[in-house]
Amino acid sequence: MTGAPIILIAGPTASGKSALALELAERLGGEIVGADSMQIYRDLRLLTARPSPEEEARVPHHLVGVIDAAEPWSVGWWLEAAKTVIADLRGDGKAAIVVGGTGLYFRGLTKGLAAMPAVPAEARDAADAEFAARGEAGVRTMLKTLDAQAEARIAPGDRQRLVRALAVVRHTGLPLTVWQAETQPVLPEGAWTGVVIEPEREALYARCDQRLEAMVQAGVVDEVAALLDRGLSPDLPIMKSVGVREFARHVAGEIGLDQALAEAQQATRNYAKRQLTWFRNQTPEWPRIADAEQAQRLALDGSGSARPSMR
Repeated sequence: MTGAPIILIAGPTASGKSALALELAERLGGEIVGADSMQIYRDLRLLTARPSPEEEARVPHHLVGVIDAAEPWSVGWWLEAAKTVIADLRGDGKAAIVVGGTGLYFRGLTKGLAAMPAVPAEARDAADAEFAARGEAGVRTMLKTLDAQAEARIAPGDRQRLVRALAVVRHTGLPLTVWQAETQPVLPEGAWTGVVIEPEREALYARCDQRLEAMVQAGVVDEVAALLDRGLSPDLPIMKSVGVREFARHVAGEIGLDQALAEAQQATRNYAKRQLTWFRNQTPEWPRIADAEQAQRLALDGSGSARPSMR
């Protein structure tokens, strides 16, 4: 591998990923690229365990706390943004430390996206209604921004294809042109190295519980209440963040704080379990680091590859 290294650090919530990423970024003079579908939002810093302001001051962070809760970002948009950030960092000779727990982000980086998913009837109907309201010229104006190649390729008067292109980009967050192209990984083989932090399950669950308790002490209930005060659609990704439902019930007076905490802890443990399973199934070839202590001893060889230290 030539050039500045690209290191991918994946793993479940509360596994010590952020601490390892900070250490490596400081050691290598690199910068951090967030790979977490909830930490990308500015809202819920506490509940999503976003890096603290002090940590962000230590090392530049990208794609962390940059999107408003009202914006429905998707894996497609993230991949496009990450591709640009990583290319810019490498162009400046800086290592890119990509860290997070969203498995699909890592899959898109290293293996490419799956075949285009089916677009539900609701999305197609919404796009068709927009065509009826705005006309062909209005839809083409939107597509020039969202998928300029599709807009230029679709013949005048082809309502069906215009509606389909609009529905696809609105539903998936990725232009039809990209889906129709042969799926390729964002990062070519040999350009990156990856590691998964995979703690012992009971120890991980204990850390999840302790972190939720600390979040409550730090004011996570007020944070969730502020989000709810915005009156956002419950269908937005941020509203489905782990813990929002449980603490929202407490804010509404439906359950006490102790019950909300217990339910949020259970939801977080369930989420961590799903993450462990996903990474075990989808990244079996990546080296594993068992715990945070071992993570802190991670060594880098001369080529920029990450491997557990044998010391």
